[in-house]
Order: sequence, then C-alpha cells, then structure tokens
Amino acid sequence: MLKEFRDFAMKGNVVDLAIGVIIGAAFGTIVSSLVDDVIMPVIGMVTAGLDFSALKFVLQQATPAVTDLAGVVTTPEKAEVAINYGKFINAVIKFVIVAWVLFMIVKAMNNLKKAEAAAPAAPPAEEVLLIEIRDLLKK
Repeated sequence: MLKEFRDFAMKGNVVDLAIGVIIGAAFGTIVSSLVDDVIMPVIGMVTAGLDFSALKFVLQQATPAVTDLAGVVTTPEKAEVAINYGKFINAVIKFVIVAWVLFMIVKAMNNLKKAEAAAPAAPPAEEVLLIEIRDLLKK
C-alpha cells in the first residue's frame, strides 16, 4: 500500500497540481497587496477618502467592562457585532482582478494556439521537388 501511495504521489499530475496550488497561493498574496496597497488607495482618493475595508453595518456596539468601586466587574465587556461589507467589497475587487488576469492569460494562450494552427506546415522536400518537376514538365 505504501508503494502504491508513493507511486500515486509521484505521478506528474499530482506534482503539477501541488506546484499550481503553491503558485496560486503566492499569486493570491500578490493580488492582495495590489488591491490593498495600490488600487484601494486610489479608489479611496477618488471617493473622497473612503476606505472600503472600514465600511461596516454595526448590529451591536461594543461596550467596555464596568467595575464597581471595589474593582469587581459588574458588567462584562461585549465585543462589537458588525457586518463588514467593506471587506466583502475588497474581496470582490480581488476576485475581479484575478479573473481578469486569468482571462488575459487564457486569451493569449488561445491566440498562440490559433497562430500555430493557422501557419501551415511546410511541405516535405520530396513534395517540393515533385512540384518543381511537374511544373517543368508542363512547360
């Protein structure tokens, strides 16, 4: 069983998949930096300083802990409960950028395939020679 697992794990498809996942994770980090550090500041400037990541709909305000004079906590601290739709907007922008880049890559690959398919292969030397002989015989 161990040998079968080793053979499976070492097949080209599994290794290619692992490399793809690692490169995809690195690409995700690059896209996150592009969106957070380059694109969102520009969008924020255009929208008068609006930071999408800070946009949220607060359902319950945070409250600090209340203590009495003896230092005993009478009311525990409550965390804020909010719907962070600004972070969702950032995620959508990241997705659109990744989708656009992948679309451009696939489009370029398809154009390369069309260019290869459109260029007919040169005929073999024997066929060229036979064509020349045919043309000479016609004369």
